[in-house]
Amino acid sequence: MGREQWKKIWVGSAGNMVEWFDWFVYATFAVYFADAFFPKGNETANLMNTMGIFAVGFFMRPVGGWLLGRIGDRKGRKAALTLTVTLMSASAILIAIAPTYAVAGYGGVAVLLVARLLQGLSVGGEYAASATYLTEASDPKKRGFASSFQYVSMTAGQLLGLGLQIVMQRSLSDAALHSWGWRVPFIVGGLGAAVVFYLRRSMLETEVYEESGAARDEDRGTLKALWAHKREALLVMALTMGGTVAYYTYTTYLTKFLSKSAGMDKSTASLVSFCALFVFMCIQPLAGALSDRIGRRPLLITFAVGSTFLTVPIMTMLKHAGTFWPAFGLALLALVVVTGYTSINACVKAELFPTGIRALGVALPYAIANALFGGTAEYVALWFKKAGAESGFYWYVAGCAAVSLVVYLTMRETRDIDLHRVKDEPRRTQAEPVPSN
Repeated sequence: MGREQWKKIWVGSAGNMVEWFDWFVYATFAVYFADAFFPKGNETANLMNTMGIFAVGFFMRPVGGWLLGRIGDRKGRKAALTLTVTLMSASAILIAIAPTYAVAGYGGVAVLLVARLLQGLSVGGEYAASATYLTEASDPKKRGFASSFQYVSMTAGQLLGLGLQIVMQRSLSDAALHSWGWRVPFIVGGLGAAVVFYLRRSMLETEVYEESGAARDEDRGTLKALWAHKREALLVMALTMGGTVAYYTYTTYLTKFLSKSAGMDKSTASLVSFCALFVFMCIQPLAGALSDRIGRRPLLITFAVGSTFLTVPIMTMLKHAGTFWPAFGLALLALVVVTGYTSINACVKAELFPTGIRALGVALPYAIANALFGGTAEYVALWFKKAGAESGFYWYVAGCAAVSLVVYLTMRETRDIDLHRVKDEPRRTQAEPVPSN
């Protein structure tokens, strides 16, 4: 892989890291600011309200996927990536300055809601723009390896958030974290996004986009063009379903599960998540490179089989883990299984669409699937917990993986697809013969 390609991957990944730092610190610090925006009372109910707003951000992701996916296909990947990080910077600053319930009543909730809507718009476009950019910018024989850096950077952003949380837990009192400390990560995220905006202004467009002639196509980035690829769009939604539920279960929800359900103190729960996620981040390129050798489907199938049959026993044992090492081992096992999905899902989706509709084709169906399954995962988990049937959530995660397994078993292999040659098939009338090979 040449120096120019590494530069593109670096700039795309750095921005993705900051984007997902801002997105995930909301979830990781929610246990500290949940009571700040609602009347004092039931702690679980306040956390559910806060995570409900977290889920609302996911429901804006389809809008962001449509808007920024359209921009990515019509104006280029660079334009979309620059806009996403601008929106994320603004949303992080809004959360950092949001007034509490004691100061402005539900006015603080309104500010929090607006900020999450902006974050949803931003991330809705960021995922597809970065997935498309990393896939197109890489060597055709190393697309799995290159696109795996999307989840490397996503996980790095989450690790930075968790790392900051661990440092603050050890340097500030619990009262200080609940009072003002939770605002710090959002200030850091807002400033980091501003730096990435500067970097992305000078980034290079991908050759695949520049050479495709897609910019001259009047239908590029439109819903009309996407409708011509509705089968691929539905495939993206179906293959995302199991992966996104499992991913959010073992990343953003894991810390809360260990502290609220397993009885671990918050600092130990954060340390378990941090260590497991660090190993998870390191193995993404290895799995991506493996897919370049054996194909994408074997990894996806391995993930789905493992998640379908191992989720219930892993979550059950995690609830009774008690100490760091058992919890770390179980969390790492779960994340190794999830790697079969995370390491290659970006390139698999990008490989399904032609250049003129690739960003929107990845963005909109993926965002819809995330809104329905990823964004609601924590809320569903807390609902089961509040209903006194927490194990029902374990079966829910396993069931979603089982649905995706059926899709993985029946989908085509995408590893050897030439991105330059993925074209829209022309419409034929009944009088037109089907060309022979």
